[in-house]
Amino acid sequence: MEQASNTFARERTVIYLMTFIMGGCGIAYEYTLSKISTDLLGNSTMQWALTIALMMLFMGIGSEVQKHISDKNLFDKFVLFEILLGLIGGFGPILLLVFFGQFRDHYTLVQYGSTSAIGLLIGLEIPILTRINEAFSPELKVNIGSVLRMDYIGSFLGAVVWVFLLPIFFTLTQMSFVLGIFNLFTALLALIWFRRMAYHKILAFAGTTLGLALLVYGLMTAPRWTSHAEQALYHDHIIYSNTTRYQHIVLTRANSGDIFCYINGNTQFSSFDEHIYHEFLVHPAMLAARNRSRVLVLGGGDGLGLREILKYPDVEEVTLVDLDPAMTRMAATQPDVVELNRNSFANAKLKILENSALIEDDSSKGIFTPDRTRLFEKEFYHVADVSLVNLDASKFVEQIPGVYDVIIIDFPDPNNLELSKLYAKSFYEMVRAKLSRDGIMVQQSASPVHNREAFLCIGRTMQAAGLEVVPFHENVPTFGEWGWWMAVRDEDRDTPSPQEALAAIAEIPVPVRYLTPELIQASQVFGLNELKTDKQQINTIVNNVIFRYYENTSTQ
Repeated sequence: MEQASNTFARERTVIYLMTFIMGGCGIAYEYTLSKISTDLLGNSTMQWALTIALMMLFMGIGSEVQKHISDKNLFDKFVLFEILLGLIGGFGPILLLVFFGQFRDHYTLVQYGSTSAIGLLIGLEIPILTRINEAFSPELKVNIGSVLRMDYIGSFLGAVVWVFLLPIFFTLTQMSFVLGIFNLFTALLALIWFRRMAYHKILAFAGTTLGLALLVYGLMTAPRWTSHAEQALYHDHIIYSNTTRYQHIVLTRANSGDIFCYINGNTQFSSFDEHIYHEFLVHPAMLAARNRSRVLVLGGGDGLGLREILKYPDVEEVTLVDLDPAMTRMAATQPDVVELNRNSFANAKLKILENSALIEDDSSKGIFTPDRTRLFEKEFYHVADVSLVNLDASKFVEQIPGVYDVIIIDFPDPNNLELSKLYAKSFYEMVRAKLSRDGIMVQQSASPVHNREAFLCIGRTMQAAGLEVVPFHENVPTFGEWGWWMAVRDEDRDTPSPQEALAAIAEIPVPVRYLTPELIQASQVFGLNELKTDKQQINTIVNNVIFRYYENTSTQ
């Protein structure tokens, strides 16, 4: 009797372990599909919300469907569902990449089909395992409570492992195969401990073994499959690809030799004309500034704007804040990008956030080129102190002490809700507080033609935050007509207005490839009615109106 009781206790423990693993895999599947959809389609908030909502819906449907599954050979059915879940979940991201690149018209069907299938199977597995557990925990409240408890705990730890542990060792597509392997391990564990309950033992073992073999093979070959599938997304040859915690970065090289950088599928820069963009981003503000000894760059992790800043001999200190350490590491080490940015990150001091205070990280000294080689002597007159901070820009400006003479904001376009907050009135108020009394700031602001309402909203929001602004624009062939806003404090200053400061620029005393004083003057001229609108809303962290403007592109 005691021996039977001990056996039941061990088998209950195994069931709880299986539930724990299944709970962790379930939440991780949701995150993986959400992340791959975001990397391919952008708009992370919408993709995460839709993917998880759809999966939850089909989990509910699965819970309903299981009522109609008979108890006959129930254990065999559970093993079958685990095999199917592991295979669909493991191969799903690779299939999404393939269909997005080669069968775009059918991508949506595959995306939502795989999400629904995984949700349905997750919805089936827990109730069926609960029914199996009735043999070991016949009391309903104990059975349900114990199974759900392990499912919820597993979900929590699965989320933690997915966020912090798996990305250290695996790419996103490899992570899906790892999750599939864990699902098949659950099926194998069930077969070993409860083989007496299996009706088709040999078939179940064979299916589980075959599924495991396929997933292990997929894990081993995922980098090659991913590279092949991803290449179909780009016309030019991929020379660098990295899915980071924050974004998906790709570099390609065209037959002409030009380098293109993409973030989440959106063009970040082209070596063909990035100098036009960055010269307009940096030099009008630097030339209009009364002082420029302390410069703050928010965004700009590619180091291309920093390259232009370091041409000024009176710049003493530059602080560059970019959220993604993988981006700045790529810009500091990838040979093509290092050549483009003229090794601007050499000797940069990395700072990290510790206990809500920014401190220098001495352990990071080996990340960047050990010393400036002076290969670009004619452009960099001296070596300014460059500090690199990998931190959310809003957190940085909220807590960092001191003020800056020039602030250059080079964020991606506000094409999702996360980025929208960096164009909000509250953010510009914090930035204004970091401007010295006579300081100048400049904001990249998307296209005044193709995203006119978003462009104008940025100017209105900056004005509402206490800044006096002026727009300017130029054609950048890769992007089309592009715009910026330059601003100063709207009171308590001794400097001219932004228009007057730009009008006073008569020469450019540093080497440039494109920009001239005449182009700076012409850039302030817009077409008739080009800056007129009936929209008056400003962007806040609550209304995110700039995201709606950006999504509803206006070409009027």
